Amino acid sequence: MIATSAGLPGPHAEAVPVSGTAPRSLRVLAVGDVIGSPGRASLRRMLHGLRSEFDVDFVIANGENSAGGRGITLRTARELRDCGVDVITTGNHVWAHQDIEQALADDDLRLLRPLNYPGDPPGNGVWSGTVRGHELSVVNLMGRVFMTQLDDPFRAMDAFLATSRAAGGPARPRVLVDFHAEATSEKQAMGWYLAGRVSAVFGTHTHVPTADARVLPGETGYVTDLGMVGPRDSIIGAAIEPTMRRFLTQRPGRGVVADGPVQFNAVLIELDAGAGTCRAIGRVDRFDMRGASDEVRAQGEYHA
Repeated sequence: MIATSAGLPGPHAEAVPVSGTAPRSLRVLAVGDVIGSPGRASLRRMLHGLRSEFDVDFVIANGENSAGGRGITLRTARELRDCGVDVITTGNHVWAHQDIEQALADDDLRLLRPLNYPGDPPGNGVWSGTVRGHELSVVNLMGRVFMTQLDDPFRAMDAFLATSRAAGGPARPRVLVDFHAEATSEKQAMGWYLAGRVSAVFGTHTHVPTADARVLPGETGYVTDLGMVGPRDSIIGAAIEPTMRRFLTQRPGRGVVADGPVQFNAVLIELDAGAGTCRAIGRVDRFDMRGASDEVRAQGEYHA
């Protein structure tokens, strides 16, 4: 099922059809946190087919766990881009590797760090460009509840939208927001705060996909968390035994990325290309049964 701008659907609801009289849609695939080599391998095998299957115009993926399950490097960022990701977002692990400043400075990687980091950190929190003749922006934000106390993400969005309007941008810009946050309440608050002001808000960070994809009043797409592209039989992507040992002993230990079958979690967002509003949003969840190094055998469906 797919949630549309008409409201929450019944069991047989379909996406708003594209006709010759309606503005053609922009289709955006937002992909959950890519976890280490299993996630990168699955993305490499599956993304091209998904782009073709759903006629995707633009792909956003969160890459902050792509390097060994923690952080992102110049190499893993390039690998994500080569897989077909158009913009890479991050979060609280963005600074984990030494070459991150070099990666953030490489315009071709289109790698973002959260916009609301204080001071004047390296890199950018916003990517703006043209997709099929339409201006589109991606904003990367980070929450503060149960996380590092960055600048206020709500005020950071206010400032970004005010600057966009002052520069002659439309009253309703085509803006997609990755809100990397721990607390469900903070994510939902951001969704409602930006309802009617941006095209879509999707959460990342927990690695657990949520079943609440919907179009909010004001035609803003929303989902609390995309999930992950990472090992299914794991604890949010990490190997079960060493992670469980940390809970049982309360002693620190090195995290290890799990292996085995990979869950591929994403959301398909359909935008009205002219108005910048969200026409429909629905989950795209697949299973890559071969794990990190084998050929893909996928199964799943597109559902809300």
